[in-house]
Amino acid sequence: MAGGRDDRVVLVTGVSRDLGRRCARAIAEHPSVRRVIGVDVVPPRGDAGDVSFVRADIRNPVIAKVIAKEDVDTVVHMSVIATPGSAGGRAAMKELNVIGTMQLLAACQKSPAVRDLVVKSTTTVYGASNRDPAMFTENMDPRGKPRSGYAKDVAEIEGYVRGFARRRSDCRVTMLRCANVIGPHVASPLTSYFRLPVIPTVAGFDARLQFLHEDDLRAVLTHAAVTDVPGTFNVAGDGILMLSQAVRRLQRPSVKLPGPAVGSLGSVLRSARLADFSPEQQGFLTYGRGVDTTLMRSTLGFEPQYTTAEAFADFARGLPPTGGRTEKVLAGLAERLPSTTETAHPAPTLVGVPSRGGSDG
Repeated sequence: MAGGRDDRVVLVTGVSRDLGRRCARAIAEHPSVRRVIGVDVVPPRGDAGDVSFVRADIRNPVIAKVIAKEDVDTVVHMSVIATPGSAGGRAAMKELNVIGTMQLLAACQKSPAVRDLVVKSTTTVYGASNRDPAMFTENMDPRGKPRSGYAKDVAEIEGYVRGFARRRSDCRVTMLRCANVIGPHVASPLTSYFRLPVIPTVAGFDARLQFLHEDDLRAVLTHAAVTDVPGTFNVAGDGILMLSQAVRRLQRPSVKLPGPAVGSLGSVLRSARLADFSPEQQGFLTYGRGVDTTLMRSTLGFEPQYTTAEAFADFARGLPPTGGRTEKVLAGLAERLPSTTETAHPAPTLVGVPSRGGSDG
């Protein structure tokens, strides 16, 4: 019977991006899935395996016709983006994230064939502040409501998903709050930060980090798509890694800066398209965040293969050495920082800068 547990037809959004394409391919390889339809405004780059691509914009009501025509019974929503640059600006990013999700949920609500909805959310919804608990559980709210950016988009999206779940009580809804995804193929604001030849950190703070390996993201989305377990779940690799530990394991030089200077540097890096330093990113790199994953194991029944430390190590292995660019980059940072920071604060502290005869790698 089409749409049964062993004969699913799955629609995956956001397949033009590498992670979306890889996740759709992984779902298509599961034996209980008959067919996977990947939708996006542009085709995926790279091998999508047995995924059938349909060019469609989820911001357009035409997505309802795609769901009906393809007899979709399971929807996996991954088309939520974290970087304004990749969407063409903040306004376009919000339209894709929020309006796109609203249209997709409206299409799902109209289709009686849709019985399962899986939404990839993020632990960013909890925010990052000095008032945070040691570990957020799924029933906790952020200490302050996000006012802008990606975190605000995600909070709105989760609200719409909860509304959909109330209206369609016959549809199983699973929301996955994933920690920062990391791995050799991941391009995100955080991986761009760690790929910088010199890592800027906020003086006086050491953020707590949790990661989810890209392989585990594919695995948990596939698991959620074919396992009838509703609810909201934090998803992260076991353990915590401090930012200082992560920087040391990269074997790259770092520079400690006052918070305002990091914000100014972030604007420079964003203009140069080297990294996307939003205010929420700066908050995360100042305070970090920890989430409790008990429900992930006990209720969802998922166990990541990589711990946080192992996920970061796999990412770090693929980074090229900084090499002789170090002194040039440091000089460039000093030139671009506002002159007020030079007088109002002590000179930046360089950590892990090798001698001329050494190696950064």
